[in-house]
Amino acid sequence: MLNIAVRAARAAGRITMRFFERVDAIKVQTKSRNDFVSDVDRAAEAAIIEVLRGKYPDHAILAEESGAHAAGRGAGDELQWIIDPLDGTTNYLHGFPQWSISIGLRQRGRMQLAVVYDPLHEELFTAERGAGALLNDRKIRVTQRRSLEGALIGTGIPFRDQSRLRVYLKMMEAIIEDTAGIRRPGSAALDFAYVAAGRLDGFWELGLSPWDFAAGVLLVTEAGGAVSDLAGSERHFETCNVVAGGLKVHRAMLQRLHPFLGPDLPA
Repeated sequence: MLNIAVRAARAAGRITMRFFERVDAIKVQTKSRNDFVSDVDRAAEAAIIEVLRGKYPDHAILAEESGAHAAGRGAGDELQWIIDPLDGTTNYLHGFPQWSISIGLRQRGRMQLAVVYDPLHEELFTAERGAGALLNDRKIRVTQRRSLEGALIGTGIPFRDQSRLRVYLKMMEAIIEDTAGIRRPGSAALDFAYVAAGRLDGFWELGLSPWDFAAGVLLVTEAGGAVSDLAGSERHFETCNVVAGGLKVHRAMLQRLHPFLGPDLPA
């Protein structure tokens, strides 16, 4: 299944690369405030689904642009592919070189395999449950940093729903103390992959969608890290608020973020 997911990601990668040098010619629509979809998103998603459906016609699919595709007769929703065909569309449309393709497989609520592909830099992050995480076939691990002191932390600033912007800025103020800095590259799937590869020590973001982090969750955990919601529980697929990092950095981030939980910001 991992090989098929990689094949699907590479098919989408060829489409995204074909248009990246001429983004001015791409037709773009606004889905909601500061949220865009292009013909490239749709074409890349169609390519992924074609590969997956060709091999696994009975599997369910949850895709960012086309939504939920029911499983075949008798299969139920036991196996579900979760797809983001172009994570970082705004970056892509501005020619900013930080975007990726994310494909994950979930079985009975647990992630089983993950692919995050950065075709621009030819970096392929993969993971299978119980088998570890890889970058271009090389084993990767989260950092072993013991605290937030000197840590490099990734994040995503709320840009669609800004009702939580004030509390987010307070969170950022609390997290940044003692760290080496905070980065906001703009592709959550790659942020998780970078945590898994030790390029970031930790990451947090509010209000993500499942396709933004489904593959990334498995990458981080298979690389020896931890992923949770803001309260430290495994309800992040329900709350869509996510904290990830090496074990001690993850714990330290939760401690810094805990004071901000409440009625206006559930975990």
